[in-house]
Amino acid sequence: MSKCRCPWLDLSKPDYVEYHDKEWGVPVKDDRTMFEYLTLECAQAGLSWYTVLKKRENYRTLFANFDVNKVANFSDEKIEELLLNPGIIRNRLKVKSTVTNAQHYIEIQKEFGSFCNYIWGFVDHKPIINNWELISDYPVTTEISDKLSKDLKKRGFKFVGSTIIYAHMQACGMVNDHSKDCFRKNEIVYD
Repeated sequence: MSKCRCPWLDLSKPDYVEYHDKEWGVPVKDDRTMFEYLTLECAQAGLSWYTVLKKRENYRTLFANFDVNKVANFSDEKIEELLLNPGIIRNRLKVKSTVTNAQHYIEIQKEFGSFCNYIWGFVDHKPIINNWELISDYPVTTEISDKLSKDLKKRGFKFVGSTIIYAHMQACGMVNDHSKDCFRKNEIVYD
């Protein structure tokens, strides 16, 4: 018998299923991984998540394995080089925003001790657990994603609208949005 999974998941894509089964919704408390997730969500703006997921390894290679300090120092020449590479989303504004976002990410790390400490503060440092059944039950934004988006924008971040931020919150486990009958719903461990 096959496992029950979230209704939004395309089961015909094994790499997508693996992402759902192993990563999506698992709480991220590591700043490097959090920067990776945020960068990829920003790259996704206007596209499907699967489009970005297929390019993830290229992003890791081209963006210094998401070392925020290295990315924050990418030069204009480096940005131009990245824009020539078909292995990523070659949108000038998105690529430039990754560098800008890295710079502001470091500012938040200095202010809060870590970016994770900052971002998890929006959910009182514990995941929100939802119980959706149908794909139509899932919100695209929430009051918290609105608040977080607004704060990030105020701090200079780009491509961080509320919809992108809610998707980020789902991916990094700030909310557990696995459907109530998904096998992953109760497997995710919280500390």
